[in-house]
Amino acid sequence: MKNLFEHTSAPWIRYSSYEYKTDNDDNLYITVSKDAKPEMYRPMQEAEQLVIDAINVGLAAMHKAPEEELRESVLGFVQKYGFLGFMTALPTTADFITYESVYLPKNHFIKAETLSTEEYLSYFYPFDKPDFRKNGVESGWSVTDREGIAITMAMGNAPQAVAMELQKEYAERYDWVVKEFIDLAFTFVASFLYYTDYDKIDGQTRSLYRQGISAFGGISPTYRIAL
Repeated sequence: MKNLFEHTSAPWIRYSSYEYKTDNDDNLYITVSKDAKPEMYRPMQEAEQLVIDAINVGLAAMHKAPEEELRESVLGFVQKYGFLGFMTALPTTADFITYESVYLPKNHFIKAETLSTEEYLSYFYPFDKPDFRKNGVESGWSVTDREGIAITMAMGNAPQAVAMELQKEYAERYDWVVKEFIDLAFTFVASFLYYTDYDKIDGQTRSLYRQGISAFGGISPTYRIAL
């Protein structure tokens, strides 16, 4: 991990406090607390521990940990590393704002292949809406508070949606986060058992593990590399 990521620059924002909140459809969301303060950090500098923590939360969910305990674990992860960034990870491109619609490959969370930009954004702003306007490929977005402006400037040339998902109004669904952690943990367990118990398991079990390993491409978050 060190040799692969030691020269990368991947700034991210985490806030000093997060909390749970339920929307009008009884969906549980993780939101930024009202008086929380943003902090920029570089997750690649602690990538190994980040992955270990994510897998541990996923394993707890797989082993049916008590719901209250699981919620505390998920909130603790977000408190430590910030949001997962579903809004820019799910579409075919993080630059979806510049397209007329949002295009989605197959995923566990949104079944529609195409959504209007406003409809897509509503998944991530269930409480306070951003000042966002869209007309075809043209769009406008206003940030008025000092912290929001600072975050937008800090993101530099990153897609507009990246800066939007780091604002205080952004939220992520609890069940989506848990599902992502379970998928990561399942892939880890499948690959671990495949190589550890290879000589002890039958062909059918090996095939099942191989399918679990190959599913990683479908559950891994998207990313972009820029020079």
